[in-house]
Amino acid sequence: MNHVPMGIYTPGNSILHRLDARVKLLCLAALIAALIYAHSLPGYIIMAALTAILAALSGLKLKTAFAPVKRVLPFFAVIFLMNALFNSQGPALWSWWIFNLSTAGAAAGANVVLKLILLMILFNILMSTTAPMKITAALVSLLRPLGYIRIPVADLALMISVALQFIPTLMEETEMIRKAQTARGARFDSPRLKEKAESVLPLVIPIFISAFRRADELALAMEARGYRGGRQQIKKAAGPLDRSDFAAMLVAAAICGLQIFAL
Repeated sequence: MNHVPMGIYTPGNSILHRLDARVKLLCLAALIAALIYAHSLPGYIIMAALTAILAALSGLKLKTAFAPVKRVLPFFAVIFLMNALFNSQGPALWSWWIFNLSTAGAAAGANVVLKLILLMILFNILMSTTAPMKITAALVSLLRPLGYIRIPVADLALMISVALQFIPTLMEETEMIRKAQTARGARFDSPRLKEKAESVLPLVIPIFISAFRRADELALAMEARGYRGGRQQIKKAAGPLDRSDFAAMLVAAAICGLQIFAL
């Protein structure tokens, strides 16, 4: 592969690597809430600066931390255009047929795209600095209250963790399949919409087949290692939190509160 894998754990000894997995999940939830409430330029500047600081503290290369954004730039372009050209609020800067470009629409498109970009980077930093088993154990610890209403917390946490770990794997396989289909004559980069639509089907079917195959292989591997659903087979998360964990939660809570009540 000639590109950096996304969302794959990278061992290290940075500040973010040493934080408790439970704290990182709670901080991510707080930062997601702050992103949702961000609506002003100062708010976005704060979130962008915080994301850059976290990328630097993670010890990851910038190419690794920002890897997810480059791969979905066409998707972001579609989201921006859908908001910019089909928003009827405010005076139109340019209008043709069903398209209506306005300042309000462009601002709404930029708002959505920027939030998605920051969210993807934050999620990638979390996955790159936290071992998969620590994420699973942290989810078990955080979701433990659901056990009182007979929800299988261990199985739920394992499913979430496995789903998260499958994302980079499927993206890698999607890239491989796309290259193989391109070598066979698929026109993914064709300017004609019809040719692009015709090339999607040969890409989607192999991806689904690959996903089901990997799920079957994972199920067989788990059975061979003695996994049985409904049993508490996941180790508990680490012990007491230290000062750096509390400091991280305090910063995340302050940023969230600032976005909600001040900006």
